[in-house]
Amino acid sequence: MAVEIRFTAASVARVRFAVSPLGETVLALRILLGTGGHAVHRPWARRARPLIADERELPLLRALVAGPMPSFLFPVPRERLPSMAMELELLRATEEPFFRREYGAVAGVPAEEVPEPATVLPRLAQALHRCHELLIAPQWGRMRAVLDADVAKRALTLVDGGVQALFAELHRDIAWDGGQLVVHGRRTAHAVHTVDTGGQGLVLLPSIFNWPNVGVDKSPVAAASIRYPAVGVGLLWEPPPPALAGLAPVLGHTRTALLADLAEPRTTAALAARLGITPSAVSQHLGALRGAGLVSTRRKGRTALHLRTERADHLLGSSAP
Repeated sequence: MAVEIRFTAASVARVRFAVSPLGETVLALRILLGTGGHAVHRPWARRARPLIADERELPLLRALVAGPMPSFLFPVPRERLPSMAMELELLRATEEPFFRREYGAVAGVPAEEVPEPATVLPRLAQALHRCHELLIAPQWGRMRAVLDADVAKRALTLVDGGVQALFAELHRDIAWDGGQLVVHGRRTAHAVHTVDTGGQGLVLLPSIFNWPNVGVDKSPVAAASIRYPAVGVGLLWEPPPPALAGLAPVLGHTRTALLADLAEPRTTAALAARLGITPSAVSQHLGALRGAGLVSTRRKGRTALHLRTERADHLLGSSAP
């Protein structure tokens, strides 16, 4: 079925990008508990599946993600880089009529037979938080780097070619047609689902675990949204170089990731964003690496630039620049 997203002049002007850790957690669970996902995700899935074997809310999660998924699992981010905590707050705040309608449609039961949202939503949010910590958080730095690079690429397309060029390159199933956006094939008289942006705009979300498919929220309560496959996902699950794999048990995964990322100068804030940790945590790890002679720091005004040293290059098995 084709989905037609109707735009007004105001909503075209409100097209924006966002990254969703909650959405990626839900889609990762869908791979593990439901569809199995694309072959590109199988190396990750083999490692990840045992991590959630003891999750006590697996029956609830499986009921919601193994088949058609309710829209309340995908609240539209209000900013470009929301935290998992911010998105879980939006999930907990799902309005009761919307929850009952969406849950009932997935479960195949009347709205009046749906469990109380005041009971289900806190349990669901806690379970998703636990799964995020196990499945997504340890890899979030690498995932964020892929998602951020994709957004940067699309932003250049938007600047160079406008909205039409942007939509044309997102996915083969997305087409800009007569001022409307059509997703999933051609429109026919009997197979069109219409989504009205209502002046709220459209949020484009690059996705790792929805790759290689495109998904549309057919029941938006605010802005419309599309999840499209991020560029570079195929490289995400490649094993690390032998030197990095050997260092991680000694230095720790975070400090090893910092060294790998410091082949070129980066600020504390940039490292924090790329690794998905706080700037204070980055500073703490950098201090330890600096003490070992593996990182050098140069300050200019209030900005600090960090770069790995020649000793670190030799340790990683690479030649110094």
